[in-house]
Amino acid sequence: MCTTCGCGTDEHDHDHGHHHGEEGEGTKKIAVEMDILAKNNRLAKGNRELFAAKGLFVLNLVSSPGSGKTTLLERTLTDLSKKYRCAVIEGDQQTDNDAVRIAATGVPVVQVNTGAVCHLDAHMVCHAADEFDLNSLECLFVENVGNLVCPASFDLGEHHKVVVLSVTEGEDKPLKYPQMFRAADVMLLNKVDLAPYVAFDMERCKEMARRVNPGITIFEVSAATGTGMDDWYAWLGERIKTVKGETIP
Repeated sequence: MCTTCGCGTDEHDHDHGHHHGEEGEGTKKIAVEMDILAKNNRLAKGNRELFAAKGLFVLNLVSSPGSGKTTLLERTLTDLSKKYRCAVIEGDQQTDNDAVRIAATGVPVVQVNTGAVCHLDAHMVCHAADEFDLNSLECLFVENVGNLVCPASFDLGEHHKVVVLSVTEGEDKPLKYPQMFRAADVMLLNKVDLAPYVAFDMERCKEMARRVNPGITIFEVSAATGTGMDDWYAWLGERIKTVKGETIP
């Protein structure tokens, strides 16, 4: 159960005759949330140390459902898999649909189903990473559960969070979900090929993202047409090489 957002509340097998979160438990809830995040941060630190020891570059891909995150990842893997040795941890609440799509690119993938929980955490990623030969990899993509809230709070041990936002979602998402856009180092503004057909102001969206996070790097991309993907790939390549050289920017 994710007590930081309430996902999974009451969705477990035993019955104790009352509802979670009764009045007067505010202080207790805050303490539990802090404990959960502190435990996760300790595990994330261990993941980060492991990835650094292996010279492995790790990205945490986050977005709302329907942003085109999986399609963008498919395109990235198809275009780069001959250049870099990659693997994917695929997070979803249910099904292995996206993992099947990723596997079709020929890249190794591990599926993590979170059930009622709306995000991956460092513990899940640690166990999923055990399924790979990390010594043989250069880049690990973690595709998080589609959600712009809780994944912002949970460090997985990654080098960067990359938030994917499509032009079909509305340009004010950075202001509606500031914690996520503040936590992300990169924003992939996806489906730009559809921009002429929807009411979306890309410059306004980028201004809002930078208002929340002045240092965020933004790429305008289309996984469908390939627009802007070379700039995204160049950014990836530079950082993969940097991490392999054991100097992380």
